[in-house]
Amino acid sequence: MSDKRVVMVVDMQNGVFETPRRERGRCVAQINRLTRAADTVIFIQHAEAGGLEEGSEGFALLPELEQPAGALYVTKTACDAFWRTTLAQRLAELDIRQFVICGCATDYCVDTTLKNGASRGYSITVAEDAHTTANRPAAQAEVLIAHYNDVWRTLTVPGNPVYVKPVETIVAQWSAN
Repeated sequence: MSDKRVVMVVDMQNGVFETPRRERGRCVAQINRLTRAADTVIFIQHAEAGGLEEGSEGFALLPELEQPAGALYVTKTACDAFWRTTLAQRLAELDIRQFVICGCATDYCVDTTLKNGASRGYSITVAEDAHTTANRPAAQAEVLIAHYNDVWRTLTVPGNPVYVKPVETIVAQWSAN
């Protein structure tokens, strides 16, 4: 199994952020810390009609998001980044079986991708302070983020626990290896 430092960044796109997201600046700063420390960065971008068409301004990644040379890009059309995409194939080609996940939206795309990935046997660490979402009718974004961090810490995938750690801890562990 590869010991590469891999970060998967989900849906950090202009069109996604037309809906206000919690602490955008802090979230982007934390993601940039991860991408600077990573060996491999995979940007997942959502495409759909209504402003997120491939090649559109809405589809583009946020301008303040650092995109390292050699970054990989995968386009998805569902909340799940594995569903009918090249993601699993690209991970296999690169012998990647573990990654850190971060991005937007905590309660939709990050959650769905994480759960499918864990079920597929990938070792996943959530950057607990590098994902964001919007306020929803049933709960404020701050509550949703805390709730999902707790759900993921206790997610039952026998033999393959999901880890939830602050960016500072992830980067320090990468530096120690």
